[in-house]
Amino acid sequence: LTIGRVMGGLGGFAGLFRLDFNEKLFKQNYRDPVLVACTDSVGTKMLVAVRMKKLDTIGIDCVAMNVNDMICCGAEPLFLVDYLAVNKVIPAKAADIIKGVVDGCMQSGCALLGGETCEMPDVYRPGDFDIAGFAVGVVERKRIIDGSTVEPGDVAIGLASDGLHSNGYGLARRVLFDVAGYKLADRPAELDGRSVGEELLRPTRIYVKSVLDVLKQYKVKRVVKAMAHITGGGLPDNLPRVLPAGLTVRIKRNSWQSPPIFKLIARKGPVDQLEMSHVFNMGVGFVMIVAHSFARSIMNRLRRSGERCWILGKVKRGGPDIQWA
Repeated sequence: LTIGRVMGGLGGFAGLFRLDFNEKLFKQNYRDPVLVACTDSVGTKMLVAVRMKKLDTIGIDCVAMNVNDMICCGAEPLFLVDYLAVNKVIPAKAADIIKGVVDGCMQSGCALLGGETCEMPDVYRPGDFDIAGFAVGVVERKRIIDGSTVEPGDVAIGLASDGLHSNGYGLARRVLFDVAGYKLADRPAELDGRSVGEELLRPTRIYVKSVLDVLKQYKVKRVVKAMAHITGGGLPDNLPRVLPAGLTVRIKRNSWQSPPIFKLIARKGPVDQLEMSHVFNMGVGFVMIVAHSFARSIMNRLRRSGERCWILGKVKRGGPDIQWA
């Protein structure tokens, strides 16, 4: 539905996207639509992509960082535009990067409406680049999820991450390369046959379709109270952002499976548990806070969509920091 609303072709100065409220899409779902916008980049993960000479997945990360943020308020991504800055445009490499953006848009059901590619040899060294995205979505006003209805007894469901995603790469690179002395091709036993480079380049998981499927199923009952994309700052810094004053989440440690890359970083640093939890997602890439009586049915639906998920804990009175059990 979103891709079919793109107007015009390539080469224009701006992208066009139809927003006709009398069309079937908006008639059925958006009586009082609110536009939602966000922007993000992939940070220093792109340095790993450059060293690996593998650029065809970093665009997925760019899309994921935007659309995973957007769905936290219940919004459906409509379109994204990208910004690619390089030392010098090398067509084959630029095509690989944009291929990742296209793949990410396909995974999240949003249209790639346009973008900008610019050469800045005075800013970027040969081979270096940066990529960022800007996304726009829509949500029905009465279905905006802002955490205001969260109450004690609600349950926090954690959705599994696929590793580091796009945060914590400064610490990860320092520990793995500078301290531990690993090369990109090294295959530590903890990584189950994957190389260090392969593990660090695993794309950020996109949760859009799974989460929107749950919201569509329960759009009348409004049992999803709050959602958080777990990025830099981990669970301790991101969960409090969606909780009302006076409430916290008591999280049970070891209630989810943490990917082995985190254990490797902690051991080789060494990095203590407190710092690890404030830098990395530790295996939980997204959190949904839901009504207790619907938690199991929501988890079953998420699993049918291909997500691994766990009950992390419950909402309690307290705060502002989360509590650990």
